[in-house]
Amino acid sequence: MSQIWLGLDLGNARVGVAISNPERSFAYPAGNIKVQGDYFQAFDDVLNLIEDQQLEHNTVTCIAIGLPLQMDGSVGASAKKAQRWGRSLARRLEAEIADPVSQISSMPDIIFIDERLTTVDAHRRLFDANVNSKAHRAVVDQQSAVEILQAALDRAHRTTEEF
Repeated sequence: MSQIWLGLDLGNARVGVAISNPERSFAYPAGNIKVQGDYFQAFDDVLNLIEDQQLEHNTVTCIAIGLPLQMDGSVGASAKKAQRWGRSLARRLEAEIADPVSQISSMPDIIFIDERLTTVDAHRRLFDANVNSKAHRAVVDQQSAVEILQAALDRAHRTTEEF
């Protein structure tokens, strides 16, 4: 079983998704989950994604969720909502793990990554890749998820190197 990480950029129109490679060194886009004005609707899709990865012999060991802090670093309403979403996801995962017919067999760590300016960075990277600005809307959320997940992977790699 390979171990992978997921990255999620929560949004009111779409939740961007990124997945790591099994070596957990590189994040790549994995699509969007469409939501109708409230990303709390994305739970089932996220659980299905984790279950699908399990069926492909990939265990999701960590989920990095973007934390939209205020520019001064304080926790505002959006960050509190993201934290509530993460706690709710943890409860849903616990219920899935307890269900004997579920394919999800272990609880991934859930971490929050400061996502200030990730959308700006994502747009910049898309411009740098010569992606037409009209096409950004469809991919910017998943590119933001890549930025979030890559930050988590890089931080984990640096932390491991220090020991």
